Amino acid sequence: MKYSKFEEKVWLSSPTMHGEEQEFVQEAFDTNWVSTVGANLTELERILTEYIGCNYAVALASGTSALHLAVKLADVKPGDLVFCSDMTFAATVNPVSYEGGKQVFIDCERDTWNMDPNALRKAFELYPETKAVIVANLYGTPAKLDEIQAVCQEYGACLIEDAAESLGATFRGKQTGTFGTENIISFNGNKIVTTSGGGALLTDCKEDADKVRFWSTQAKENFPWYQHEEIGYNYRMSNVLAGIGRGQMLHLNEHIELKKKIFMRYQEGLKGLPISMNPYLPYTEPNFWLSCLLIDRESPVTPDQIRETLAEYNVESRPIWKPMHMQPVFQERHFVQVEEQAVDEDIFARGLCLPSDIKMSAETQDVVIDMIKDLF
Repeated sequence: MKYSKFEEKVWLSSPTMHGEEQEFVQEAFDTNWVSTVGANLTELERILTEYIGCNYAVALASGTSALHLAVKLADVKPGDLVFCSDMTFAATVNPVSYEGGKQVFIDCERDTWNMDPNALRKAFELYPETKAVIVANLYGTPAKLDEIQAVCQEYGACLIEDAAESLGATFRGKQTGTFGTENIISFNGNKIVTTSGGGALLTDCKEDADKVRFWSTQAKENFPWYQHEEIGYNYRMSNVLAGIGRGQMLHLNEHIELKKKIFMRYQEGLKGLPISMNPYLPYTEPNFWLSCLLIDRESPVTPDQIRETLAEYNVESRPIWKPMHMQPVFQERHFVQVEEQAVDEDIFARGLCLPSDIKMSAETQDVVIDMIKDLF
């Protein structure tokens, strides 16, 4: 192939700042509210509840800390089983271990690459006493949330929706991050909007929101002295980082639109190749956080060949999330599938995340597309 190496790296997904973020951060400095209290925190939480449509949002240090406290709210105790999405980032499932629980991993389905409701039902038939389910919306694409929600309700289990990657995505017109008893989002640096690090727990229950605020500030009781009757955590977001998030939320819809254009450009540009893009249901609207491809089984070209070729020209791509049941740390956990071959193992073997940075120009993306086409 005859291409020049890009002087500036073409990233998978990097932060995009607009200016308002710095103004809100400066406000925190000017008013000297730089810790875990301040106007930015209050306003960010208000914006989130208004945009997403939940009653309460608690801004925290990370999406992982939000998941941890959601697991605590679900009353997961040592030895308890929790059904978890299998094809996801480890942060989705690690908090179960923090509380001494044991993950049971649920295979995904091909329509969205998310947790399979049929496999979830099979898991409940095997372990009907399981009290919690954690479902992740992979790459910004909503899972079959109504079906998963119905199965959880049937068995009386708490549903925790990990919407870390899907902020702004909708399922039948309703925002993700509202389908669980507890829900979380992430503001990590690579997410569709960022606070550099950070996340939030979303809930409609005031008691749960108050409890999370309490736990996240070291579980300090209301005494003149420091008194602690429960174990707490240093999990609250700072007012400085909340300023970044406050500025970023002004541009969330713009970011979603740009991400969608990137996805559609890949879909059109790769047409005719033995490739398909990450799928979604017709009654959902993903936020298109990452555009991913899936190579047909009979193709001689592999995801690693594409990834290594792009890397030669300073273009970042990444393998699909390696399923959790394939991770050495979880090798003894149970995995539930309904198809003869695990769906997520198949997707992991044939899939690749493509550069989806909203600062990538159409011309740059066209070159990336041409590089991929040349391999075929």
